[in-house]
Amino acid sequence: MIEVRELTKRFGRTVAVDGLTFHVKPGRVTGFLGPNGAGKSTTMRAILGLDHPASGEALVGGRRYDRIRHPMREVGALLDAGAVQGGRTPLGHLSWIARSNRVGRDRVVSVIEQVGLAGVARRRIAGFSLGMRQRLGIAAALLGDPGVLLFDEPVNGLDPDGVRWIRELMRGLAAEGRTVLLSSHLMSEMELTADHLVIIGRGRLLADTAMRDLTGVRDVFVRSTRAADLAAALSTALSTGLSAVGGTVTPEGEGLSVRGLDPVEIGDLAARHAIPVHEITPRAASLEETYLRLTEDVTDHASRRADR
Repeated sequence: MIEVRELTKRFGRTVAVDGLTFHVKPGRVTGFLGPNGAGKSTTMRAILGLDHPASGEALVGGRRYDRIRHPMREVGALLDAGAVQGGRTPLGHLSWIARSNRVGRDRVVSVIEQVGLAGVARRRIAGFSLGMRQRLGIAAALLGDPGVLLFDEPVNGLDPDGVRWIRELMRGLAAEGRTVLLSSHLMSEMELTADHLVIIGRGRLLADTAMRDLTGVRDVFVRSTRAADLAAALSTALSTGLSAVGGTVTPEGEGLSVRGLDPVEIGDLAARHAIPVHEITPRAASLEETYLRLTEDVTDHASRRADR
């Protein structure tokens, strides 16, 4: 488990991380989200002992990173895919890292094959694309076969096939019981990959919750040839207290958007009034919608939306 406890980090007068507390548990992919400058990379660096907090602590398996004797065997990380010497080859780069933690050459060859770089293992890294460098960084993270993994924006520069590969890799690592912390700005991919979310803004915790609990059901779309009659019946039900306060019925295209009633309640009500219903679809709020709502007050570089 990764444990971040009341972590605070300052750079001069700037508070990058402010009393941050959360846990990253094994067996699931935990997405780490926040606007630019929210403190995500600083938090990851603190977990890895690269930044020293002003107060609080970040632990891996109950220990500080610098207390782990062979850290690569317990913790793997990709923070910056460009942090490699261009004159080296993937084989040479991974071999010296492996020797530093007493990892055998067979494992080097194995991870090179796992990330899809076997065909370029002896080519100089200077000629690699960003996507290829990302794959090399992931290979380095996996080298010690660690139980804890941290990835900062690993899908940058990858083509669609590579993005899908990353998604399957992350979920596969979590399914093996590993602890996976994944930072990304690609909300659509995070929605498909993460089981749990930690969202921060200006260094403070905004949400620490399961993906399904964060998005939830936004509304129910109902389609009927008698939409007006159904809307009237639903509105009456809402006004008489059948649902929680705040329920609404709004026309939408050929149907209705209903908030405050679940699909079973809508279907039962339509049946009582002999109103035919051709579609009842519960719709969840997208991660992007929920994320933007949570972070709208802590985004330092917000763009103005285009008029439509």
